[in-house]
Amino acid sequence: MGIGCASLCTVMQIATGHQSLDLMSVPTSEQQTKPKLEINASRLFTSWLAAENASLCFSTYQVGKVFFIGLRADGKFNVFNRTLARCMGLAVHDQTLWVATLFQFWRFQNSLLPGQTHDGYDRCFVPQVGYITGDVDVHDIGVDAEGRPIFVNTLFSCLATVSDDYSFEPLWRPPFISKLAAEDRCHLNGLAMRNDRPAFVTAVSRTDVNEGWREHRRDGGIVIDVDSGDIVCEGLSMPHSPRWYAGKLWLLNSGTGEFGYVDLDAGRFEPVAFCPGYLRGMTFISDHAVVGLSKPRDNKTFSGLELDERLSKENVAPRCALQVIDLHSGDVRHEIRIEGMIEELYDVVALPGARNPMAYGFVSDEIRRVISLPPGAADR
Repeated sequence: MGIGCASLCTVMQIATGHQSLDLMSVPTSEQQTKPKLEINASRLFTSWLAAENASLCFSTYQVGKVFFIGLRADGKFNVFNRTLARCMGLAVHDQTLWVATLFQFWRFQNSLLPGQTHDGYDRCFVPQVGYITGDVDVHDIGVDAEGRPIFVNTLFSCLATVSDDYSFEPLWRPPFISKLAAEDRCHLNGLAMRNDRPAFVTAVSRTDVNEGWREHRRDGGIVIDVDSGDIVCEGLSMPHSPRWYAGKLWLLNSGTGEFGYVDLDAGRFEPVAFCPGYLRGMTFISDHAVVGLSKPRDNKTFSGLELDERLSKENVAPRCALQVIDLHSGDVRHEIRIEGMIEELYDVVALPGARNPMAYGFVSDEIRRVISLPPGAADR
């Protein structure tokens, strides 16, 4: 079983047609008053994950947790979680996992060599380097050819990287943003890397005033070419998670609940599938996209969107889930349904070649006992 944070215990339940994980607060006397979490995988999800030789990692800032979805040695579904305050953007680069949190930016490094395992895990991510960024509302993360993280600094409406001397180093901002200011002017949120360089970003609007984007949630969304500064697609509804994959720019049009791609020649968004939830977070495994669905919050940010109308038309309730979508047909092949205390997700990344990953955190004292050495160091 996966080891939860110090305040959680994990109980695996296998039921006909699905696999599920319940996370319940402890001690026992509090279990009836605190909400529980249930994670259910569709029946064929585990066999698909095993065939792809991959695992998943997703974040939820709502309760401040990073989850790892993998398979145990017996092939059964396994869930592992760590507590990280307001964790959002994730990025994987070789054996490194980057995680953006409330005011810190962490580099986790896999401490296991190829073929090694520890307590049944074949990836053990250890927090090795942390940067204090302040609460700049980091969203998406990319990694360039040198392994340098590049992140969307939403509060300052720019792309930035970490700095040894400052909170962050600004790298680029949209042409319509007149200056760096802590005002979240356009709600810059998504980053697509291409050839190890920032290629496209998404924003909820092209406004240049303090939180001006809030007035344009329904149809003010844009995609910007980083190199040219040109807007290559507009009229979107709160777009998120642009990703360049298999020669296409894929996108989540969150305000309509649509997964699709941008026809760059026509400057038009082409829907591929409707998903019953507010979409954020996207990764790819072979010919499939894995996207995150959240239940929209009952506030002004999420109200009045076309997504509400579409959910009513389809006669379906919004859900919190990960869906595995066939890129060619748009069909949902597999799903992980998340019920209970978690209603919102932010990001999801694939971990190719990793069957059962975990990470060390800061809540318990386990991190004190984790010591890793370079290969062959003990013989020197």
